[in-house]
Amino acid sequence: MENFEDIFSYWRQSSYSLRWDCPFVLPPWLKAWWNIFGSNSEIYLCAVRHAQEIIGLAPLRIIDQSAAFIGSTDVCDYQDFIVAPGKGDAFFSVLLDHLRQQGILRLDLKALRPESRVLNGLTGVARNKSCDVSCHPMDVTLELDLPPTWDDYLLMLTGKQRHEVRRKLRRLEEAGNIRYRVVEDVHDVRQEIETFFELFKSSREDKEVFMTDEMAFFFRSMTEAMASEKMVKLYFLDVNEKPAASVICFDYNSRAYLYNNGFDINFSTLSVGLLCKVFSIEDSIKNGRQKYDFLKGSETYKYRLGGREVSLYECKIQLS
Repeated sequence: MENFEDIFSYWRQSSYSLRWDCPFVLPPWLKAWWNIFGSNSEIYLCAVRHAQEIIGLAPLRIIDQSAAFIGSTDVCDYQDFIVAPGKGDAFFSVLLDHLRQQGILRLDLKALRPESRVLNGLTGVARNKSCDVSCHPMDVTLELDLPPTWDDYLLMLTGKQRHEVRRKLRRLEEAGNIRYRVVEDVHDVRQEIETFFELFKSSREDKEVFMTDEMAFFFRSMTEAMASEKMVKLYFLDVNEKPAASVICFDYNSRAYLYNNGFDINFSTLSVGLLCKVFSIEDSIKNGRQKYDFLKGSETYKYRLGGREVSLYECKIQLS
């Protein structure tokens, strides 16, 4: 079994061919989550080797003979195993045998993208080992292929969508002194996350309830850890020198991931929440990102900004 220091070293060494496909499987993220929320489960960090080469990693937690990914669906949009290309069958075969040896009876895995290693590798190996496998849709994520320029992006929208974006931008510019800013230095992120919290809790009552002291501690730890790796951006929209809206995005593997957002309800008539997201899309295009991932959930604004649905799945595997 491995520890987080081992996992960090495997991640940083280019000699390993492991594929870390999204932010929610990266060591900074996993460690931040585990340190805050992991006390009620047992950690299971398993690396499988073949001829001295690591062919896969399983970042799991164990509760009552059931294994799940390190993480939780309220803060992790989708997850997967970390596997070297072409090594999935060998990795999953060894993993399932080891889990059985450890007395694990079930795997409860969510949320999974259609191209995940679970759906395209683990399920087949599990069925060959006579495991009971059940996979079902559980949610959707929305994403957008980013074009080379902002004008190209606007042309991707429908006429109505394009008109609404332009109209809202004009109206905002007429409201006074408007400033967009990006915060990504780790020291600045550490400070400005407090401003984000104020805007997050202001925007909706359920968000205020969600942002407990424990959850705020996680957000602080996670954003600092990701900023240290230059993988997080805090976008702010200021109106007349007052923060009006904010967005947290991850920046990883040529993708921007819209993780969370908030706004001051006193500026809601100016659509500041939506326009701060528009600004993050524009910045992602300028920086050559290929996709903009709105992440889990089917909120209306994601469709209005050009997002297309991708189904997410849950998979349950009975090992006994």
